[in-house]
Amino acid sequence: MANRTNHYEAATEAYFRRLGIPYLAIDEQRRSLLGHVSVKNLDFVVTAPGGASWLVDVKGRRFPAGRGRQFWKNWSTRDDLDSMARWEQLFGPRAAGLFVFAYHLVGRESPVPADQVFEFRGALYAFVGVRLIDYVRDARQISPRWQTLSLSTQRFRQCARPLAQWLTPPPPALTDVLPLDGPLVSAWE
Repeated sequence: MANRTNHYEAATEAYFRRLGIPYLAIDEQRRSLLGHVSVKNLDFVVTAPGGASWLVDVKGRRFPAGRGRQFWKNWSTRDDLDSMARWEQLFGPRAAGLFVFAYHLVGRESPVPADQVFEFRGALYAFVGVRLIDYVRDARQISPRWQTLSLSTQRFRQCARPLAQWLTPPPPALTDVLPLDGPLVSAWE
């Protein structure tokens, strides 16, 4: 079963349901063996328009993050990239890896247009997807000790798209957005 105690993954699952997107939640409690290699499990397998599948790994981040109000945090681990690549090989050419950055909005800014901000359990979330192939191409190591990688903000913004753009043609308008006291500023535009 999906990790529903992780609010980022639970919000992502609720978003799939809201969009009416078919998906399969994966049991993350144990790693899988592909041949003799241990790999991190995916979070979801999502059916995209046309019958292809997205192999989804959710990355929960705050937007903005930290004391310096850092935007577009998009780090991942080498294990995330290696495992996703192995899943892509297993599923074949009709499936592709997609990192979904589930941003918990903690300020007035958003990485997606305001009409795509999603309310879940009283909090606001924005979902951005980056294909594995794009992430791997330009990821740079940020910590050798922790084996973490990241894209530059500029490259991330070039590769990333609001999740609804990856899943639906065209993105539906979401009507259950939490009302705000003022306008939400979209960092996407």
